[in-house]
Amino acid sequence: MAGHVVIVGAGMAGLRAAEQLRAAGWDRAVTVVGAEKHLPYNRPPLSKELLAGRTGAGGVAEAHAAAAFRRRKSVADVAWRLGVPAVQASLSAKTLKLADGTRLAYDGLVVASGLRPRRAPIPGPQAGRYVLRTLDDAVALRDLLVPGRSVLIMGGGFIGCEVAATARRAGCEVTVVEPCAEPMERALGPELGRVLRRHHEDQGVRFVTGRLVSEFLGEDDRVSAAILDDGTLVPADLVIESTGSRANVEWLEGNGLDLHDGVLCDNSLRVEGLPGVVAVGDVARFPNPRFDDVPRRVEHWCIPADTAKRAAATLAADLGVQPHDEALFAPAPFAPVPSFWSDQYDVRVQSFGAPALGERCELLDGGLDHPRALNGGVAMAYYRDRQMVGVVLVGMPAARHRHYRDLVANAPAPA
Repeated sequence: MAGHVVIVGAGMAGLRAAEQLRAAGWDRAVTVVGAEKHLPYNRPPLSKELLAGRTGAGGVAEAHAAAAFRRRKSVADVAWRLGVPAVQASLSAKTLKLADGTRLAYDGLVVASGLRPRRAPIPGPQAGRYVLRTLDDAVALRDLLVPGRSVLIMGGGFIGCEVAATARRAGCEVTVVEPCAEPMERALGPELGRVLRRHHEDQGVRFVTGRLVSEFLGEDDRVSAAILDDGTLVPADLVIESTGSRANVEWLEGNGLDLHDGVLCDNSLRVEGLPGVVAVGDVARFPNPRFDDVPRRVEHWCIPADTAKRAAATLAADLGVQPHDEALFAPAPFAPVPSFWSDQYDVRVQSFGAPALGERCELLDGGLDHPRALNGGVAMAYYRDRQMVGVVLVGMPAARHRHYRDLVANAPAPA
């Protein structure tokens, strides 16, 4: 049996991969390489509790203590190389080069390098423009959200809307600029997007939809306003860009891989079917036969754990681990049910499946008349052809979530 596995990425996906490798019987060396200086931590609180200062008040150390994952005893002997990103890999030579010049040889490689925020190439001042992806980002932004400050949020997706809620509760004047007709429309459709927009507007958030920022204005390289593509001027002491993400795959270039949107994998999470190389988390682009055979990345909180379990079994088998559980090494097709949630003010949005694949939607429960939709709860189903591909719940009691998840999980797969 070979002797060293390197995991590139020290976030949730990297941690879960290390834990699942141990669970699969891999008892030899594991090294986790991470670009951030922090041990793995939970990201959902970054746009909510941590950004608001409700947890982890103080500096970065206090914030990390509040958000850090508890690591299982099985990974106590894992080596962590933090604050030193991978810059180049040679899959043929099985070597990895780090930013400090260190070279690591490996027998098995786990790609868990995740995502980074997409930055818009907009002319004008740069100071005052922020993104929110890391613990350091959240701590840097937290002290800037003060009453009366004008905050412009570029992008009305889930992160943008969560940040809008946090900033508004902090007393900021908040404007969200979103190119679609409604916030969160790509994921939820216009019907639920409209309901949630009205909920934000009730709290004082202003939405400018169907528009893009074309230029920033200001003095001394600091933003004071934005000009939209229709000429509208929007005051902005602070800009938070939430316009999507890019996969961290540059370190894999030169190996003949398909890296146009993450790392292309087969259904076992092998990178393009290469033995000894797997990918996990939101950088992995894999087919889910629950929906079809099209490889896709999935940026949901559950995906690191789901993909880590399958990828660890795949990699352990490739490296010659003798299975203690035959079912683990000869599993059924990998067909997870993606899920995510978003807390905005006092309302939770919960999704199961892949509603963005839906071609039409159907109201299963509740109504869409605002504010009745939020008070009583809403369940919306999403269909592609005759298959239910997703369900989204808004304000629905947690006791009813399992029922709707099962509707998606038990929906017949496409022939």
